[in-house]
Amino acid sequence: MSTTSQNVKVKTINALLTQNHEFKRNEGIPFDSSYFENIKINRSAVERRAATLPGRRSVKKEWQAAWLLKAISCIDLTTLSGDDTPGNVERLCSKALHPIRPDIEKALGIEDVHLTTGAVCVYHNLIPTAEKALRGSSLPIAAVSTGFPAGQIDLDIKIQEIKKSVAAGAKEIDIVISRTLVLTNQWEALYNEIKMCRAACGEAHMKTILATGEIPTYTQVAKASMVAMMAGSDFIKTSTGKESVNATIPVSLVMVRAIREYQALTGYKVGYKPAGGISKAKDALNWLILIKEELGDDWLTPELFRFGASSLLSDIERQLEHFVTGRYSAYYRHPMS
Repeated sequence: MSTTSQNVKVKTINALLTQNHEFKRNEGIPFDSSYFENIKINRSAVERRAATLPGRRSVKKEWQAAWLLKAISCIDLTTLSGDDTPGNVERLCSKALHPIRPDIEKALGIEDVHLTTGAVCVYHNLIPTAEKALRGSSLPIAAVSTGFPAGQIDLDIKIQEIKKSVAAGAKEIDIVISRTLVLTNQWEALYNEIKMCRAACGEAHMKTILATGEIPTYTQVAKASMVAMMAGSDFIKTSTGKESVNATIPVSLVMVRAIREYQALTGYKVGYKPAGGISKAKDALNWLILIKEELGDDWLTPELFRFGASSLLSDIERQLEHFVTGRYSAYYRHPMS
C-alpha cells in the first residue's frame, strides 16, 4: 500500500472514530397517553422497508474498516451465562480494553486512538470482578437487573437489585420490563414501573429492555418504546438475548422511529441498543446504516448507540485482519475473551 493511500486510510478511520458528543440526559415527561394511543404500525410496510436496507447501501475498503472500528466502540461486550466465573469476566474485561490485536492496530494506524468497546455487561454478582479488572480505565460496567431475563419478580425487589448494582459500581443498568403490562396494554402502570427504576438508578444510565420477541405486534412495540422514553429511559433495548427471537431490523426500525418521534416531541435524544443474535460484521454494518439513515450521525456514538453482543467482536476483528492482510484467518486467532 502506498504512503498516500495509507494516509488516506488512517484519516478516514480516525475521522469516524473521533465522533464523540455530549448530550442532555433524557429526564422523561409526565405520562400522557395522547402521545401514543393513536399509533398504528403497518407491519407489511415496515418489513418491506427493512428488507431493502442490505441491498441499498454498502461500504467498502477503508470505509468498511472505519465503520467496523466504530461498531467495536459501540459494543457492550457481554457475558450472561450460567457458567460465568471471575476468570471469564477478567478475560472479557481485558478484551474490552484491547479489542483488536496490536499488529492490526498498527497496520490500521490507530495505536493512539486507544480503542475500547462501549462497556462490559455482566451479572450483578460479578460487578466487583469487573470493577477490579477495569480499574484505572474509563470503561463503564453495565449490569443486568430487575429479575433478568424474565422480569417476573416483585417491583420492590427490582428496585433493591438496581440500588445494589449501582452501589457495587455499575454505571449502566439494563432493566427488563414486566411484559405482562405491555401484553395487557397497561401503559400507565408500565410508565410508573420504569420511572421508579429510573429513580433507583440515580446517576447510572438506564437501558430499558422491551423483549420485543415476546411482544406480538409492532404497534405494541412502538407504544412500549414511547412509554419507556417518557418514563426517563436513557436507552431502549430490543432483547435480553434469551428470547427465541431477539434483535431484528424490522423491530429496530419501529423502535428508532419512536426515538425520532420522541426527540421531535421533547428535544431529548434517547439511545438505542439492539441485542441478541448479532454475531456477524455485516450485520453490524446494517444496523449502523439503519441508525445513520433514520436518526443521523449524532447517534453514531457509544453515548447513543450500543450493540449487546459477545461473538460479534471476533468476527469484526477477523474482517479487519482481512482488510490489512488480504487473507481470512481462523477464529481462534481472535478470541472474544
